[in-house]
Amino acid sequence: MKYSKATNYALHTMLFLVAASPDKPVGVQQLAERQHVSPTYLSKILTKLVKAGLIQSASGANGGYLLKQKKDDISFLDVIHAIEGTASLFDCTLNHSSECLIQQVMVEAENGMEDYLQNKKISELAAKVTVDL
Repeated sequence: MKYSKATNYALHTMLFLVAASPDKPVGVQQLAERQHVSPTYLSKILTKLVKAGLIQSASGANGGYLLKQKKDDISFLDVIHAIEGTASLFDCTLNHSSECLIQQVMVEAENGMEDYLQNKKISELAAKVTVDL
């Protein structure tokens, strides 16, 4: 299974924000430098995370991004859905009945993966990360 680079950056950004101080906003420049990515590109990803309600932006001279949800509530699946959407990864394109046996297997596998990712919390990894601010 393959996810976009945007999802990769979003997951790493969320890991950093969950591990960081909960009351100190982190600027887009700092987040971008940690991942060696353009701040402009990362800003687009951050906008999706804001729209999904995972983070919030704080304006001003010391502005940046903060978690909006409790850190223990944020799952891998929440972040993936914020970037990739919720559409199924597999859709049978053959013109036959909706009882496609191949589609059933793929949907079952996808459901199992989504259950796992929903139960896997970013905070579990954040406990293992040291953040330099």
